[in-house]
Amino acid sequence: MTLTLLEKTALGLSGVTALGIGAFILAAPQAFYASYGITLGDGASLLSELRAPAAGLAVFGALMLAGIWRAALTPVAITAALTVFLAFPAGRIVGLAVDGMPSGGIIGALGIELAIAALCLTAFRRRLWRTDRGHATARPAH
Repeated sequence: MTLTLLEKTALGLSGVTALGIGAFILAAPQAFYASYGITLGDGASLLSELRAPAAGLAVFGALMLAGIWRAALTPVAITAALTVFLAFPAGRIVGLAVDGMPSGGIIGALGIELAIAALCLTAFRRRLWRTDRGHATARPAH
């Protein structure tokens, strides 16, 4: 599967962002969350609950990046990028509706996530909504 420059850019930005954030939380959760004004305790259970999804996010980021160079991984990389960068802002929007206004740092993260989601949707639109004889399909373009 050949990627356009826009698709490579979307996977690259998505991958670097997810890998970077996941690795930072995995290595130093207190420092990461302190940057949002959140103070974490030292409890092993809390830190484990934060590190586990952070490891998943880092792996998804690495997969997004691998999809740029390995054609066999490209469809999975695209799916991972869209899943991560549509789900994160969706969860934050639910939080806004249910919990109220979070800190400015978290609103900033929401803005970045929405921008990456928009980039991914724009970059992969032809693969997501390819038409065959007038009928929209959700199959990758070949």
